[in-house]
Amino acid sequence: MDEPRWLTPEQQATWRRLVEVLVKVPAALEAQLQRDAGLTHMGYLVLMTLSERPDRRLPMSHLARRACASLSRLSHVVSRLEQHGWVRRERDRTDGRVQIAVLTEEGHAKVVATAPGHAEAVQQLIFDRLTAAQVRQLNRLTGALLDDPPA
Repeated sequence: MDEPRWLTPEQQATWRRLVEVLVKVPAALEAQLQRDAGLTHMGYLVLMTLSERPDRRLPMSHLARRACASLSRLSHVVSRLEQHGWVRRERDRTDGRVQIAVLTEEGHAKVVATAPGHAEAVQQLIFDRLTAAQVRQLNRLTGALLDDPPA
């Protein structure tokens, strides 16, 4: 049997710091969105993603991929957004098996009202703490971790 590939002390320290970021930043963003807009971070991500589409609609399966969520989790989030009147679901006219998430006018107004506070929270939590060079480096690093070339 092969020996485990233990982390070096430097890797262990880096990993623990990354875990701390992965826990603290989402918790802070969740708290800001709940406090200021009554939204979960996933709910905001769904509204924002739909708002970026010219027709404000997207098949649920595509929305799940963009939101990094399972269809089951997305369905629960969309149900909560539907209760507020921010999103509705429709059947695809060409394929009745496909559900389309549609951002309503109320949902668009909600994301427009929420975006400035969320952007400020992201600025304070991340970008105010980094130089321009570090932002570029972070973009490259996250691209490498996601197997996705930098934007």
